[in-house]
Amino acid sequence: MNLERAYSMYNFEEYDDPVLYDRENDSIIDDIVFLKKWAKRTRGKIIDLACGTGRATIPLARNGHQMIGVDVHKGMLEEARRKSTNLTLPIDFVLQDCTALNLNVKSSFIFSVGNSFQHFLTNEAQDGLIRSVSRHLEVGGLFIFDTRFPKEEELLQPSGEEFWRSYIDRATSQQVDVYTKSEYDALSQIQHYTTIRRLLDKHKEIINEKTTSIRLRYVFPKEMERLLSPYGLEIVNIYSDWEANPLTKSSDQMVYLCRKI
Repeated sequence: MNLERAYSMYNFEEYDDPVLYDRENDSIIDDIVFLKKWAKRTRGKIIDLACGTGRATIPLARNGHQMIGVDVHKGMLEEARRKSTNLTLPIDFVLQDCTALNLNVKSSFIFSVGNSFQHFLTNEAQDGLIRSVSRHLEVGGLFIFDTRFPKEEELLQPSGEEFWRSYIDRATSQQVDVYTKSEYDALSQIQHYTTIRRLLDKHKEIINEKTTSIRLRYVFPKEMERLLSPYGLEIVNIYSDWEANPLTKSSDQMVYLCRKI
């Protein structure tokens, strides 16, 4: 079994319902706006790694860019293909391991969003991902990705159940309350998350509950420099969000803009 598949299987249950994933995430567009600006400056095929259901792939293809979307989760890719089937867009969705990418193409723009970088849980998996990016990126080409900033408040969350957010399920028009539990392993730098989704009726009584687990690896900024450098990736800038604000010690996120040298 390949590296990414072996370690991503820990996280598959969080993505086993692609339709639910889209319901909870399709309102996120700030990263897409950022990517569109950089895509205008590039030519040729653009590669979206860990593309999922095509949340970012499809909007860029709508803008006329030739896209390759890659993911290791078959169900997510099937949903991406279903969503784009009747749109006649220039997209090729590929089921591959991002740590051993083999697309037979070079790109001037590769990206991975949605904090997908955190799904690569081991040093070997991270190296495989960056090596794959470097092999498929033209000299001078850009690699953009994001990951959560490992500040103290992020890592040392209470181990008990905490309320996260509520939303209205479009399919049922019912409220869903989302709770999380987390435990950080400092030795592996992996956060173990449990997500509990509770569907409520009109009387705010729980009528259904779904629990999923996910593991996320955290990387510190200086550590990231050492990870990228051996593969010829120069950090051009690190932002705290998709509006290109500077990174600070209180940031929640790191957005990396890298260039192959």
